[in-house]
Amino acid sequence: MSKVSIRFFDDREVRAIWDDASSKWYFSVLDIIGVLNAQDDYEKNRNYWKYLKAKLKKEGNQLGSITTQFKITAPDGKKRLSNVLDADCVIELAKAFPNAKASRFVEWFTYSDQTIDGKSKQKAYALFESSFINSIEVGTVKGLQQIHAYLFGGLYDFAGKIRDVNIAKGGFSFAPAMFLPATLSSIEQMLGTTLDQIMDKYVEMNVAHPFREGNGRSTRIWLDLMLKKNLKKCVDWSKIDKNAYLEAMKLSPVKKDVIKALVDSALTDKIDNRDVFMKGIDYSYYYEEA
Repeated sequence: MSKVSIRFFDDREVRAIWDDASSKWYFSVLDIIGVLNAQDDYEKNRNYWKYLKAKLKKEGNQLGSITTQFKITAPDGKKRLSNVLDADCVIELAKAFPNAKASRFVEWFTYSDQTIDGKSKQKAYALFESSFINSIEVGTVKGLQQIHAYLFGGLYDFAGKIRDVNIAKGGFSFAPAMFLPATLSSIEQMLGTTLDQIMDKYVEMNVAHPFREGNGRSTRIWLDLMLKKNLKKCVDWSKIDKNAYLEAMKLSPVKKDVIKALVDSALTDKIDNRDVFMKGIDYSYYYEEA
């Protein structure tokens, strides 16, 4: 029972855990209820589950009686027994909700793993288990290309390739393609032994945005590898709010202190902890969702 995952629907978490015995993902019932009812209160979700189980039983639906319990990490960091359902039962549970959001949830739940991001995320999970992660050049342009190629190989034909076109996002133009080789060479020469130096290098690489797509997801792993090698630390991305992170990155070209403070507050020495890495991937991909 080692694999864990967090998925996001309408900015709310759906926690999942892998069961080796059945070779299945199981999903938190209360998380799904919270998502479908737009409710964050644990007790209200718990009471609704009690009500729904009784209602389903009266209707002859045994869904409430076939849940199982696994220990899942709670928001306070402690692992607690939680009611969980497998994927097929999750869809049945969603269909029991009398609101329009349920059908949208079912579509998202059914097909999200088949998108480019869904497939790339699976590759990112696999990176932790692979020996390849130990061969990545830390803090270099080549190392970043290696990460990008691993995450997006077979999904984009430009995986691992430095862009030769100009790109912009939200009204901000990234480094012009014609100057990109010189820009990347300068970034590569930047020092990266202290937190300030590493963060400066990370911010400049974000401004460069060397790939057509997939920059943020690749560069956050690149950042963690620099922190791991030089400071014996990594970022627990689950401790950084999505909107706070995005706002800090918007400010970073002219005001780096905000993103530095955010990252500093989320540093951990659990550099080889699988759960921290997997949660980091979950949140990293969540940051990129519209």
